[in-house]
Order: sequence, then C-alpha cells, then structure tokens
Amino acid sequence: MFYRHDEFPAFHVSRTVPCPYLNGRQERKIFTIAADDDALSIYNNLSKQGFRRSQFAFYKPACIGCKACLSVRIPVAEFVPSNSQRRILQFNRQINRTLSEPVADIEQFEVFKSYITERHSDGAMSDMNQEEYEDMVEQTVVRTWLLKYYDNRLHHSNRYPLIAACLTDVLDDGLSMLYSYFDPRWCKNSLGTFMVLDHVNIVKRMGRRFKYVYLGYWIPTSKKMEYKAKFSPLEILRNGEWREMSCPEDYTPDYFPDP
Repeated sequence: MFYRHDEFPAFHVSRTVPCPYLNGRQERKIFTIAADDDALSIYNNLSKQGFRRSQFAFYKPACIGCKACLSVRIPVAEFVPSNSQRRILQFNRQINRTLSEPVADIEQFEVFKSYITERHSDGAMSDMNQEEYEDMVEQTVVRTWLLKYYDNRLHHSNRYPLIAACLTDVLDDGLSMLYSYFDPRWCKNSLGTFMVLDHVNIVKRMGRRFKYVYLGYWIPTSKKMEYKAKFSPLEILRNGEWREMSCPEDYTPDYFPDP
C-alpha cells in the first residue's frame, strides 16, 4: 500500500533550552502541529507513544544524551489505592468537582498564579500572563475538559471559591491529565494526588474501552514528580512498549546518565 507524503504529520525539533527539572541539562522536543480534521486520530496514536499536547502542538522530549523523562500511565482496572491514598480521599470527602468545557476565567488564573509562584517560580510558566493562560486552557483541537474543585464547606456571596483545577484531554482509551494546580493554602490536603485519584474514578465509570489515566512524564530523581511513582500499578513506556513499573529506583541508572 502506498501513502502520500501529506497523509503523515510533519515533525519538527525545537531549539535547545535549559531543562526546567534537572540542573545542568538541556531540553529539546520533537513536535507536530495537527490540523483540525485529523487532530484527534493523530493525538490518540501519538499519546500511546508518549506524546503530550500543548494547545495545538503534540510533543515529546528529544533531548541529546538524556532519557530521564519517562511516560507513565495508570491502568485503572488493576489500580488499588494505598492506605495513604485512601486517607487522602477520606480527608477530602467534602470537596466537590464540576466538569465543563475548557473556558478560562480570572478566578482560575489567580489560583494558577498562586500555585506557580509557590511551587514552580523557576519554571517556564512563571511569567505567564492571563492571556497566555487563556490560550493554554482554550486552544485545543481535541475533546478537552476543565475539572474544577470546590470545598462545599466554604460559601461566600452565594458561591464556593475555587481551590483546584485540572485541564484534561479525553482519549480513545482514557484521560490525559495535561496540567493541574491548586491553591497553595490547601497544601495539607494533597490535592495533586487527590485529583489523580478522582480521574481514576472517572475513568472507571466511563465504560469498558477507557482503561488509563495518563500522567505525562516522570523523572526518577525529581522531587516535583515523585508523587507519580506512588500510584501502583503504574505503567512506563520503555523501548516502545508499555510495561508495569518495578521499583522506582531501578530506572535511575539506565535512564539518567551523567550530563
């Protein structure tokens, strides 16, 4: 069978910039810009190969001499929350979640900026303005949800204040958590873990063909990402194949070379 060249997406390589997670390393990505008419099909295929979405682009790390970023996902049928994760669910039982179209507003942006300032002040998003935040949320060519979380014990002026949110894509086999954030004043509630657990529960109710929660990339020695390794079982994309993760420490030597 023959294919025309224009039936395949064109891939590009980004410029090299300092890695936001590992000091002394350089980051580079391979990416494609998907057309509206075939974006969903392309995205579903690329997500299984470790690609992520940022607005209209689908990307994957392509760093020289480093493979520290590992794609991970939770197989929801096999997943069993740990005792600590059960406690997090119980502790946050008063939190309600709404699911809506990806539309940004000033309340979200204020919580987002507070989170970035507190947790990722040295990251690429630290200087993001409200217009750029709106683009991040609203510019999509696939099915995207905005999940918003509220504490039902708080009620001011006939409304509940936003305490956390997550931008999530709907794939043909599950949900892909693109970006989540929360009000830093709620750090004791472990809302990052709570939102992952909530996504697991959503996928379980979506139907038989939905099987995974995609968590993006995990770097074995990154403190900012260590929570991802606490979900078990967890699958890692290795040599083009998704495999169940063994002990997290086992992945450091081969995938984390010296700079």
